[in-house]
Amino acid sequence: MTDTERQKRMKDTQHLWVSMVEQARELAKAEPLLASYYYSSIIDRQNFSEALACQLAAKLDAATVSAMMLGEVFTQCLLQDPKIAEAALCDILACYDRDPACNNYCVPFLHFKGYLAIQAYRFSHHLWMNGRRSMARYIQHMTSMLFDVDVHPAAKLGAGLMFDHATGIVIGETAVVGDNVSMLHGVTLGGSGISAGARHPTIGSGVMISCGAKILGDISIGDGVRVGGGSLVLESVPAHVTVVGVPAKIIGDMSDAAPSLSMQQDITR
Repeated sequence: MTDTERQKRMKDTQHLWVSMVEQARELAKAEPLLASYYYSSIIDRQNFSEALACQLAAKLDAATVSAMMLGEVFTQCLLQDPKIAEAALCDILACYDRDPACNNYCVPFLHFKGYLAIQAYRFSHHLWMNGRRSMARYIQHMTSMLFDVDVHPAAKLGAGLMFDHATGIVIGETAVVGDNVSMLHGVTLGGSGISAGARHPTIGSGVMISCGAKILGDISIGDGVRVGGGSLVLESVPAHVTVVGVPAKIIGDMSDAAPSLSMQQDITR
């Protein structure tokens, strides 16, 4: 991500938390039975980082590791790396901008399992990179059980991501995913063999991967690629093309520089 893109992203997220609080108040008035949920999750929190840590801890709460303990872990992660919260805000914008079913900023934060799974990954990745691998694996396990999304803590994922519906998404240990990528349910970024080193795909920025697509092995998918639903991709793909089929073949160039933003899945266009 360039400095200009980073500055724009920061500007877009500066007022997002204020908007979330205002929207949560409106939701609480509209549905009094859920008012305590909106207050405890958003309205009563001092800032977005606190809300994120508490919300995710509440979702992953278990008899073995309580929400209180997880909240402390997540809070420490955010203090050590504020970029976790920055990326989480960008992911909210990604959901709001790309999903017509998302009509306010609170919806993904409170209800979208794809969004919540990505944030759980972000914490597990931080823990993994800082030597707390048992805790990272625990969070991965709980996320997989709760949200049906399995992302290895060592994978490297960018910001501005959207996992639409998200059920069945699997991302392996050495996978790399760029910024502003959209994936639908059933996507696999899988490995090839049991050899050490890179064995999972590298996905460029602005890529859209449609439902059920499987991308396998140490291959590269260029920026702005559209992968058609149900495709099996076994070879590297250049930037700004559409691929589809089993095995996947290039069927045309992309006039859209970032199909992940438009979410246009009709491969005839």
